[in-house]
Amino acid sequence: MSTSLTLIQGDITEQAVDAVVNAANSSLLGGGGVDGAIHRRGGPEILDECRALRAAHYGGGLPTGQAVATTAGRLPARWVIHTVGPVWAKSEDRSELLASCYRESLRVAGDLGARTVAFPAISTGVYGWPLADGARTAVATVRAAVAASPDAFDEIRFVVFDDRARETYETALAEEGGAG
Repeated sequence: MSTSLTLIQGDITEQAVDAVVNAANSSLLGGGGVDGAIHRRGGPEILDECRALRAAHYGGGLPTGQAVATTAGRLPARWVIHTVGPVWAKSEDRSELLASCYRESLRVAGDLGARTVAFPAISTGVYGWPLADGARTAVATVRAAVAASPDAFDEIRFVVFDDRARETYETALAEEGGAG
């Protein structure tokens, strides 16, 4: 069975998947954008597990490009995979860190046995990553991971919030060979 890549315009907190990826900040303690929405809708169980992770393993915060899982609390998913995207910088190429967010999130999802995963557009909000480049990086990295392990997942979903992001991801999926 091959993995399907799908694109949905909507609310990532409403995705009934095994694992929802959170564009977290390094503190793991909630924030704005996707991170804040996931913490608000998922409830205090997510924050409790994030605090425990900080206390046990990530005293200095989760490093950029890494990923870690918690419960999904009240979300319609089983797990939340928190990953810290890079802040975009014109003077420094941080593309590998962005790609690492997708790779590491899929590695964690695979370790959990998640068959369906929903990604937001990591780093393209307040972290300032140009949307078109972020979409191309997301699609190319996920396609490479799927090619390396074609039976690991049933569906990988890109969930975007608005028309501009949907159109940008449609273009990236078409450039990379079509959607699943």
